[in-house]
Amino acid sequence: MTFNQNISHFLSQSDGVGQALFTLLLVMSISSWYFIVIKAWQGMSNRRQTRRFLDQFWNAASLDEVAQQLHQHRDDEPFSHLTYHAINATRHHALHGVQRLQETGSAGEFLTRAIRRVIDEETAKLEWGLTALASIASTSPFVGLFGTVWGVYHALLGIGQSGQGSLEQIAGPVGEALIMTGLGLAVAIPAVLAYNDCVRSNRLLLAQLDAFAHDLFAFLTTGSAIIASQVDATASQKLTLINTGVK
Repeated sequence: MTFNQNISHFLSQSDGVGQALFTLLLVMSISSWYFIVIKAWQGMSNRRQTRRFLDQFWNAASLDEVAQQLHQHRDDEPFSHLTYHAINATRHHALHGVQRLQETGSAGEFLTRAIRRVIDEETAKLEWGLTALASIASTSPFVGLFGTVWGVYHALLGIGQSGQGSLEQIAGPVGEALIMTGLGLAVAIPAVLAYNDCVRSNRLLLAQLDAFAHDLFAFLTTGSAIIASQVDATASQKLTLINTGVK
């Protein structure tokens, strides 16, 4: 008997509880693979766009050129997003000064808050879907195990009612019930592997983004010609903000 036949036979012999558990595992599997495919595609797209932006950034003649390029075209990836908002924050504070509570402090402090906000936003984007993957990976084996226990109970109950307790009568129903354990593991294993890979990739990307944020902060506060009016900050303030502000 093939696997599909075993599944069909199991479902035909199961009650409402067993069928509901099987449907739940099927939904978990579809959801897991949806997040796996989406996260993989987003990761490849972000890496390609990041390489292109960083190549343009480090080969630009000035931050004015970078700002112009970002104004004309900006990809939806963390590094260009951070650069765009950091440059705008520096320009805004230099042109308008302190007009609202969120603009209080020096230009460096305002820039630091803008960089923090963007990094927090990018972290939240990167973590999208990870909670679902972790939940599926941790719960699906137990759902499968519960389905196995319920299937074995249901099979033994039927055997007891029929009064036939031979090995041939027991092995078939019990073996079919064990399918639920295999299904639970089949759902959990890809979710665990995908979750671990995403966490590692996000950690590496955020570390690179943090290092880039330090470089960008230094460029915007140490005399790079981004605006006509330069940001006035002392060396001690710069060192303190770089070491403690963006983490």
